[in-house]
Amino acid sequence: MHETLTVILAGGMGSRLAPLTQDRAKPAVPFGGKYRIIDFTLSNCLHSGLRRILVLTQYKSHSLQKHLRDGWSIFNPELGEYITAVPPQMRKGETWYEGTADAIYQNLWLLTRSEAKYVVVLSGDHIYRMDYKPMLQQHKKTGADLTIACMKVPVEEASSFGVMDTDESRKIVSFQEKPAQPPTLADDPDKSLASMGIYIFSMDALTKALEDDALNERSSHDFGHDIIPRLIDGEKVYAYQFGSEEGRVSQDAYWRDVGTIDSFYQANMDLLNPVPPIDLYQEDWGIRSYERQRPPSRTVPSATGNQGISINSIVANGVVISGGSVQHSILSANVKVGDGATIQNSILFDEVKVGEHCQLKNCIIDKHVSVPDGTTIGFDAKLDRERFTISDQGVVVVPEGYIFS
Repeated sequence: MHETLTVILAGGMGSRLAPLTQDRAKPAVPFGGKYRIIDFTLSNCLHSGLRRILVLTQYKSHSLQKHLRDGWSIFNPELGEYITAVPPQMRKGETWYEGTADAIYQNLWLLTRSEAKYVVVLSGDHIYRMDYKPMLQQHKKTGADLTIACMKVPVEEASSFGVMDTDESRKIVSFQEKPAQPPTLADDPDKSLASMGIYIFSMDALTKALEDDALNERSSHDFGHDIIPRLIDGEKVYAYQFGSEEGRVSQDAYWRDVGTIDSFYQANMDLLNPVPPIDLYQEDWGIRSYERQRPPSRTVPSATGNQGISINSIVANGVVISGGSVQHSILSANVKVGDGATIQNSILFDEVKVGEHCQLKNCIIDKHVSVPDGTTIGFDAKLDRERFTISDQGVVVVPEGYIFS
């Protein structure tokens, strides 16, 4: 694996995830009570043996870079291992990153001086577990210039992805980015073969493709729109089926793009299923993160005699439920729940304080928010819309540090 360099794209604005991305990049958004979104990609790299990693940052990157420093300074540079955050440096002109391909093109000097033969290109904003090693082995075996990880998706959802056709050897013969009428699988007309945005390039092929693309004034400098379609005609481009690998990770085949409030909310709620669709409990494939030392969580009776309870919920360290009731919800570190408060189907980030007799339902509350006694959220859509963002499916989002009037 020492001949492989990994590049994680982590600079997107994540505007559809606002206001959670108001002051942080999308990969730095908290997830599941104790993680950040990027922890899933980084943990996959760690367990797959990929230990030379560049994280390309751009948009509001302070929170992300702090998280990388605090939680991921784990590799030994004397052994040639590193996780390095790389902000835009305008080495190829006077612009910021103008697309996924341009982000890597502007850092070609880092790739070429690494002397790597292969480049793994990943996104820092998806929730999944994957062993990249079998994909890299297939890439080498086929002599591919590019290998793309793919999965089967319902045809009605395929317009949100890059969609491909393959021949019997898994060589990709066509690729369309977000087509209005996606092609379907020959043996399953209800499914399409979709790109997961996980790529392995041979270094020479990537370098040539990026340099050619940079000269094309009509290009949007995007892998899906520009680089991949041009490579398919003349190069060896193969598909790799996600979930088929024989690596160490248990096969739950779960992958989610959490780019909207509703998809982010649902992916969190997935963790509360009796048997969650993503396995976070495989002992030798743990999801690593940074976590401050805090006391254990606890439920306690209030002065009025109400018992604090937590039902089918994820409750992080430092949480105190004092006479309140938490049901089917995710509470991050140091959340405090007051007497008589009820929280249902909700996600609370770090340091949220819920006052007495509050009622919260179907909401996401960002960090450092104190909810005053008697407040209701999630029950009156008209009132909520006057104060907060409401998603298409009715999830109410309270931004970080919000002060109630």
